Amino acid sequence: MLLKSLVSLILILGVAVAVPAKEKRVHRHGDLSDHAHDDTTGFQYDHEAFLGKEEAKTFDQLTPEESKEKLGKIVDLIDTDKDGFVSHAELHQWIKHRQRRYIEENVMKHWKEYDQNKDGKIGWEEYKNTTYGYYLDEEFDDVEDKSSYKAMLTRDERRFRSADRDGDGVATKDEFTAFLHPEEYDHMKAVVIQETVEDIDKNRDGKISMDEYIGDMFTPEKGESEPDWVLTEKKHFSEFRDLNKDGFLDNHEVAEWILPGEIDHTDNEAKHLIHETDTDKDERITKEEILANWNMFVGSQATNYGEDLTRRHDEL
Repeated sequence: MLLKSLVSLILILGVAVAVPAKEKRVHRHGDLSDHAHDDTTGFQYDHEAFLGKEEAKTFDQLTPEESKEKLGKIVDLIDTDKDGFVSHAELHQWIKHRQRRYIEENVMKHWKEYDQNKDGKIGWEEYKNTTYGYYLDEEFDDVEDKSSYKAMLTRDERRFRSADRDGDGVATKDEFTAFLHPEEYDHMKAVVIQETVEDIDKNRDGKISMDEYIGDMFTPEKGESEPDWVLTEKKHFSEFRDLNKDGFLDNHEVAEWILPGEIDHTDNEAKHLIHETDTDKDERITKEEILANWNMFVGSQATNYGEDLTRRHDEL
């Protein structure tokens, strides 16, 4: 029971466990689909971007009529201000929501566990008692390293306070999402950077040496030689990561490493869909314009059949 609790605790808190992966610390937002974005060969990329990968599969089984009907209902949901138009901001928000469903589902799972009084908010004391109560009990003496639990508690409280933007000591659903998934929020970047430094900085001098950087990814067995990728990572540390060439990574350099500037795929897709369907070029789209181009937004048995024919012809 204790072991199961410990594993669950580590998964919930996002405590870093050293694994031999070169990019495990870098927070990248993946593309919206694994398919190539090429409208001349099909719209599967757009389908998965607009609907999410799992929902796109359900639309693939529908007839064109069923697909159009469901799309019409979706358009009504996207048009949040009910002005009869879908703006770039509304479409951007919808696509972002669909791409973050796995995060929202994870948050909902934990929300039910921690919102003990069912008031629609989670207080710090509520979270602390549910997560750590057993381990902080004065009569509980079986924990091998109580200091590690205290460190985890301190780290969690700092993250919770950062996520609690209005400082009232309780987290709304959005604030709790920022707590569980800080890499998704700009105002949580400082916490992500600080936690990364603390994970890797073994001598607690507030910066990361090359040995600590490599040690986070690779610990050789006795007599084992370093693989080629470790030599490459050492070169990357010296030439690209250590910007001021002082032999260490400070918080700014860690930020440049783990939070790289990226293409906003969601923004680009919203612009693309509007550009392709906005017939009067007023930079917003109506339900009629969307339904006239329904096969770009959603799939069906008919569109899949056409794409299969195209694919087979290309293969020939």
